[in-house]
Amino acid sequence: MNHKLVFRLYRAEGLAVRRKKRKRIAASVRVLPPPTVRPRQQWTMDFTQDSLANGHQFRTLNLVDTFTRECLAIEVDHSLPAARVVRVLERLVEVHGQPEVIRVDNGTEFTSHLVDAWAYERGIKLDFICPGKPTENGHIESFNGKFRDECLNENWFLHLDDARRKIEAYRIDYNEVRPHSSLDNMTPMQFASSTTGLAQLAV
Repeated sequence: MNHKLVFRLYRAEGLAVRRKKRKRIAASVRVLPPPTVRPRQQWTMDFTQDSLANGHQFRTLNLVDTFTRECLAIEVDHSLPAARVVRVLERLVEVHGQPEVIRVDNGTEFTSHLVDAWAYERGIKLDFICPGKPTENGHIESFNGKFRDECLNENWFLHLDDARRKIEAYRIDYNEVRPHSSLDNMTPMQFASSTTGLAQLAV
């Protein structure tokens, strides 16, 4: 008995192995939340990456308030694991108050048990975008593009402290000096404190 004989018998008897049909899962349409109408309703965060003059890589964790467009923080270090993300969020909550929702992508730092447990304990919803759909997190993607063009690509970072100093200066300028067309040519800080701006967007 060998495989040739088995194959001949298999063909002679007209046997056939059933092919398993792959189950098709109906694609669900992601329902995007309504536009934000107040500060701290939704934050959004993401990472960017760049290098120092010596070639060593560093990362930045960028957080933006979707309503005011204020850049809440740009954390800079060689490594930014989930525990560091939680510490940054804790610091921001103490300073700015607690958001209702934080929109993120599916990066390992954001999907970790540490970040999930922190958000659950505080009653904050983590809103994950669909994989491969960065446009669903458009506010942070827009900020990342400006940040790279106007800061990362324009500066030569000698070391990590130099990068932190220059990046923090950019964040302050972004929030307090430069006007934003999406905010009726106000700065994020002006818009956040403007009752007129709040009323207009609420309508």
